[in-house]
Amino acid sequence: MDDPYNPYRQPVDGTSGQHRPQPFSSFSSFSSFPSYPASTPPPLPAPAPAPGTDGGRRRRRRTVVIAVCAAAAVVAGAAVTAGVLVGRADEDRTPTAAADPTKPLIAGWKTVINPKHGTAFDVPPQWEVLSPDVFSGHTDRKDPDKLLIGHTAPALYKSKWCSIDANGDGQVTDVRLANTGTKGASGAKDTAEIAEKSAPTWVYAAYTQPDKSVVTWDKPKEYTTKSGVQGSYVKARSKGAAQPNRCAGDGQAVVFGFKNSRGDLVAWNFYGRTGVPGAVDDALVMRIMSTVRLAGDPKEPSP
Repeated sequence: MDDPYNPYRQPVDGTSGQHRPQPFSSFSSFSSFPSYPASTPPPLPAPAPAPGTDGGRRRRRRTVVIAVCAAAAVVAGAAVTAGVLVGRADEDRTPTAAADPTKPLIAGWKTVINPKHGTAFDVPPQWEVLSPDVFSGHTDRKDPDKLLIGHTAPALYKSKWCSIDANGDGQVTDVRLANTGTKGASGAKDTAEIAEKSAPTWVYAAYTQPDKSVVTWDKPKEYTTKSGVQGSYVKARSKGAAQPNRCAGDGQAVVFGFKNSRGDLVAWNFYGRTGVPGAVDDALVMRIMSTVRLAGDPKEPSP
């Protein structure tokens, strides 16, 4: 891949012909990641305070529980970076059945279906599968109204892995240990570009803002899932992310780009914290990715 306008383009080692992992600081441009967002969530209203007190001080807890009927945003991860979960009640419906996508490929696991993109994958039983009409993403720490990246129909691992009142204002943020879901990629030229642009963006958005220099990633690799879905994936990670609080630190991401039954380019995404007890290891990430499959005809985008 040689796209001069790709902010994630990596130089090629002349001796091996391989891409070398490069930090974001290697590039002069980092203004459009990605150029094909998953979808645009509704405006993000301020979370309403929940009843309750703590030592005479009213406290509010930001959670990942959303009423599907309300398009209300809930910040879930601001102790690390700004993260949002948005209910989209009018966005999804039950997909057309195809090869029984609701049945997990791994016994005992849970199936996650995204009707919008016509995709499915499985996660271990301990994971929390949210509604397909939930949008999960990360905003710019300096500009909370600016969405950096996101996906729909997410599944979370340990959604309250770390809770903290980062600003001392009584507003508690629940930080998840890992997250996975599916996003659209209209505008991408191929599956490799999807993966190479999105994987570093997840790491930056979730764990290293505003530092781009600590993020590196591998070249795209071809991959075929258990059900025969072909595409490309990229692994990205950070090393040396700032730790302003006990919830912050390094993370990794894996993005698998492929095509759905309509021929649209889409991406399965995983991102999670690293270097902490209980972190999702590479073997489990790859096992989850191996279950990615098509799940009927994707829903047409809303007008």
